[in-house]
Amino acid sequence: MFKIVEKTVLNPSVIKIKLDAPLIAKKALPGQFIIFRIDEYGERVPLTIADYDREGGTITLIFQIVGRSTQRLATLEEGDAILDLVGPLGVATEIPEDAKSVCVIGGGVGCAIAYPQAKYLYNKGLQVDVIAGFRNKEIVILEDEFNKCSHNFYICTDDGSYGKKGFVTNALQEQIDAGKKYDVVIAIGPIPMMKFVSKVTKPYNIPTIVSLNPIMIDGTGMCGGCRVTVGGKIKYACVDGPDFDGHQVDFDELMRRGGTYREQEHECRMENYKNS
Repeated sequence: MFKIVEKTVLNPSVIKIKLDAPLIAKKALPGQFIIFRIDEYGERVPLTIADYDREGGTITLIFQIVGRSTQRLATLEEGDAILDLVGPLGVATEIPEDAKSVCVIGGGVGCAIAYPQAKYLYNKGLQVDVIAGFRNKEIVILEDEFNKCSHNFYICTDDGSYGKKGFVTNALQEQIDAGKKYDVVIAIGPIPMMKFVSKVTKPYNIPTIVSLNPIMIDGTGMCGGCRVTVGGKIKYACVDGPDFDGHQVDFDELMRRGGTYREQEHECRMENYKNS
C-alpha cells in the first residue's frame, strides 16, 4: 500500500498528490512515469512523475479528472492509500550533453510533466526559459513552481485573461525572432500543440523533444496499445519513450488514433456523471 501524505487541489479538475514511495523516489528521473491501481478491482493507469524527493522518500503526481479511475483517485484524502504503484517506467529525458540553453514548453495539464524537466535542467545550471499555455486564468497551475526554476517564464492564455494572449507557439516564435538561441526545446501537452511547436522549431534545426502519452496499459510494451510512428518506424511510448524527436513523429496518425474511441469515452463519462 502507498499512502497519500499530501493532497492539493490545483484547480477544479487538476489534483496534486504526494505519495510515500521511497524505492521509486530513489531512482526516478524526469520524463519517467508510474502505473497506479487504486484497489484490486481498479484499472492500471499511467501518470508521469511530476516531482520526487529522494531524502523524504516521496513522489508527486499531478492528474486531471477525466475518467472513473481519476475520479476515484480524486476522492482520496491525506492518510488514504492506493494498492499498487509500479515504477519508475519509461526512458528518462535525454538532451544533448553540450546544451546550455533550453526552452521548456507546457500546455495545460502537460505543465505537470514539463515542471520536473525545467527543475532538473535549472538545477544543473542550464539557461532555462519556460512557456506555459492555458485556456484561461482559472486553470493556471504551477506558476510559483515555474518561477523558481526558470530564468524567464512566460504564461499564455487563449482568451488573454492572464499573461499574454495567444498560443505557446506564438510566444516561442517571438523569442526566436528576438534572437534567442535555444540548443533544445522540450514540448509537453496536447498532441496538436506539440505538433505545431515542432513545426516552429524545424526551420531553425532546433532539436525538439516531445513527450507522447497515448493510452499506455501494461507499461512493458507487450500490449501494443501505445504504438506510434517515429521516423517511419513503429515505436512504443511506454518502453521506447515517452520522449521522442518531435521532427520525426507522425502527429497526424497519432491524432487519428487518439480519437478512435471518442464516442465510447463520451458515453462512459456521461454514465459516470449520472452515477456520481
